[in-house]
Amino acid sequence: MDLLMTVLLLLLMAFMLTEQEIHEWLGAGSLVLFIAHHVLNRKWLGNLGNGTYTPFRIFQTILTALVFLSMLGSMVSGIMMSRYVFAFLSIRGGMAFARMLHMLCAYWGFIFLSAHLGLHWGMMMGLLRKAAGLKVANPTRTVILRVLACGIAVYGGCAFWKHHIADYLFLRSMFVFFDYEQPPMQFLTEYLAMMGLWMFFAYYTGKLLQKRTISAKRKKEGSQ
Repeated sequence: MDLLMTVLLLLLMAFMLTEQEIHEWLGAGSLVLFIAHHVLNRKWLGNLGNGTYTPFRIFQTILTALVFLSMLGSMVSGIMMSRYVFAFLSIRGGMAFARMLHMLCAYWGFIFLSAHLGLHWGMMMGLLRKAAGLKVANPTRTVILRVLACGIAVYGGCAFWKHHIADYLFLRSMFVFFDYEQPPMQFLTEYLAMMGLWMFFAYYTGKLLQKRTISAKRKKEGSQ
């Protein structure tokens, strides 16, 4: 499900490469997966009021809430502007606000969802290692993968600047610029690298917070 949501996220960000109707159907598919994701994770949601909130858990919970809000804003504004999938609702008015909200939530949501994937990257890599039968840790492989991750993050940072994403995040521009001379695969590669940038940030931020929690726990136990 996470893989499907990632693919849909990339395709939705490539709005200029798809027709309006296709974009709407992709958005509707993303809505279905989003609802299914929360249904499958209802136990995690039910435990929000239980247990101790470590720095990592606070970070994870805030990020999840931001993902939910950005997705909700994207869905509501998308339905308001729909000309195909939800056209039967016959919504009138508020189009200017809906367009602004859709752009704002789409780009913030892109960052939040990428970071959310980053927090689960260790688990996903563990599943891949298990599927590939790699049971023994390999220092060389680890170094290569970390260098590759750093390279993707740097490339993602350059793409972030190139595509003027900050202008959309802070509404410094009300229209999204798209270079029609850019090959579609280059566009998707650059957006994939931007996803890698925020996954990289969230993954290592999460590891740092977890290490600080373990260190603080050990100090507390030592003082007792």
